Amino acid sequence: MKTFLTAKWENLIMANYVVEPQVLKPFLPKGVELDLHEGEAFVSLVGFMFNRSRIFNVPIPLLGTFEEINLRFYVKRKTADGYRRGVVFINETVPYKPVAWLANKLYKEHYIAIPTQHNIVIGSDEKLVQYNWKMGQTWNKMAVKASKMQREMSRGSLEEFIFEHYYGYTRIDANRSQEYRIHHPRWKVNDVLEANIQCNFAEMYGAAFAQLSSENPKSVIIAEGSAISVDWNRKPI
Repeated sequence: MKTFLTAKWENLIMANYVVEPQVLKPFLPKGVELDLHEGEAFVSLVGFMFNRSRIFNVPIPLLGTFEEINLRFYVKRKTADGYRRGVVFINETVPYKPVAWLANKLYKEHYIAIPTQHNIVIGSDEKLVQYNWKMGQTWNKMAVKASKMQREMSRGSLEEFIFEHYYGYTRIDANRSQEYRIHHPRWKVNDVLEANIQCNFAEMYGAAFAQLSSENPKSVIIAEGSAISVDWNRKPI
């Protein structure tokens, strides 16, 4: 199967919010159902570094490294071999218009291009990871201070639920959706010591998510990340 994209995803911050399932149903692709953790539906505000990007193994000059911010939720699809667990992106934000155009054109995703920044400081025992993005006149922020020491995710934990989804699902319209595969090893995580999330959810993602601006996430987690690849083939479901 031909690989479309390879890259390194690094220092992935996930701020995870509990939402009512009906909030997500308008975004649900055909053929999948919500994947719940202990009976709760989650959306995750995600920030990470997209490094050393290649398309069909060809480097992307000048545009291969950038910040991405996205809002996603969790689904599963029943197959003859069991459930496939995946994610649906409500919006994906990058700083470069050509990257957003290409992703929307080829993937039928929901990318926008707006100003973004990052600041990553690695110390001897701790690290500071911060992502900023500007929507309209507002700068939004995700900032985490974390232990530099890596550890394995706990089995059955919320952090494992959030990270262990290896399929993507795209809603084309009310009757059509697509499935694609994302490849990466099981990630290690760092213990979060402090977190600061400031996001205008209504401005970024619409009125359905406005209440999250005044809520604290149920958890904030950070993963080291790794090399990843995304298959070219997208299967209609």
